[in-house]
Amino acid sequence: MTRNISTLSQIDPRAQIGDDVEIGPFCVVGPHVTLGNGCKLDSHVAIVGHTTIGERNRFFPGAVIGGEPQDIGYSGSATRVEIGDDNLFREGVTVNRGADKEDGVTRIGHRNFLMANTHVAHNCHVFSNVILCNGSLLGGHVHVQDYAIVSGNSVVHHFATLGTGCFIAGGCRAPQDVPPYMLSAGSDKPEIVTVNIVGMRRRGISEHAISLVRHAHKLIFRDHLKLEDVREQFAEKNDGVLPIELMTLLNFCEQSSKGKNGRARETFRAKPAASEEQRAA
Repeated sequence: MTRNISTLSQIDPRAQIGDDVEIGPFCVVGPHVTLGNGCKLDSHVAIVGHTTIGERNRFFPGAVIGGEPQDIGYSGSATRVEIGDDNLFREGVTVNRGADKEDGVTRIGHRNFLMANTHVAHNCHVFSNVILCNGSLLGGHVHVQDYAIVSGNSVVHHFATLGTGCFIAGGCRAPQDVPPYMLSAGSDKPEIVTVNIVGMRRRGISEHAISLVRHAHKLIFRDHLKLEDVREQFAEKNDGVLPIELMTLLNFCEQSSKGKNGRARETFRAKPAASEEQRAA
């Protein structure tokens, strides 16, 4: 087992450190931390709390992972952060551990890029292949699905969900759910302005599927048709065979319409917190 750990860092002996881990000077790693193989902490990185990190993650100076949630109801319980593989955390990124709500866990998946000074609040779930640009802020309990991009200095309201492949323009607010493959822009009056066609093509999604998603965008966000009418139109014109991208969009919009204030996950706000036994399971 090979490790390269600076003598100027403070690594609790109870921490579980994998093979080929590099830890530069002035880092702090707490007793309940697990660092997977191949992780690299440049310098001045703090990883604390009950935090489990997968393999080949890199943390630039000033990153703080697993700090207490910024929630006045937090009582010091053993909530967690769980991070997957191959993520990049640039300078000043903060990822707070879960609060005493939902299952008490903040999750980050695989191959995500968190640029400088981004903030992931308690109980968030950042899926995989997500880009959070400089200064973007996620409120508590936000879900960011695969391949979503949040541009610089944008803010996402707590309990909002950003659908797969969506794009949030720079300096914007996202007070409500943003459906899959859509592009949201605006600060005073944010709205769904178009389809993230570039992102869909980069992922190799077929032109047929893109065409149907564009048409759905027009029917839902321009013509303001009811979702059941939109489904019926597509079913009639496509013999009931619809691409997964279109079904993902329609199902997401249906869930959001059932939520409060345009956020499907608002229903979790009133649910009881997980017990210590449930969080330990």
